[in-house]
Amino acid sequence: MTPEQRQVVVREARTWVGTPYHHCADVKGQGVDCAMFLARVYSAAGVVPFIDPRPYPVDWHLHHSEERYLETIAPYAQEIFTSPEPGDFLLFRYGRTFSHSAIVIRSPAVIHAHAQERAVVWGDLTLSPLKDRLFRVFTVKA
Repeated sequence: MTPEQRQVVVREARTWVGTPYHHCADVKGQGVDCAMFLARVYSAAGVVPFIDPRPYPVDWHLHHSEERYLETIAPYAQEIFTSPEPGDFLLFRYGRTFSHSAIVIRSPAVIHAHAQERAVVWGDLTLSPLKDRLFRVFTVKA
């Protein structure tokens, strides 16, 4: 992504803060989950096409080991092994799989749709619930 695209992603992610958490929803201000949050932010920023990975079970990560989230993002993103930049995203391991995401604003600050918080919220990689959680870093493919 270009620096300009990164800025657009960060600006768009900020506009979702406060949107209630709702599994499989994708309407800003009304409801979204972490997967659809990623899909809608990057699409609105113009860095990926419209993506709709639904339907998907709310508890897949608790009962299966297949990495559905990783498979879904593979055509659009690549894993990087450096510090994340604004506009990159993280996939966190919850349960058996990498099944939760957050958009990097300026590390350690992220924005994510979190079920326990019941909304799209600011997060901090140094604080609970993200602290000490295994994650992988991705950037959108150019």
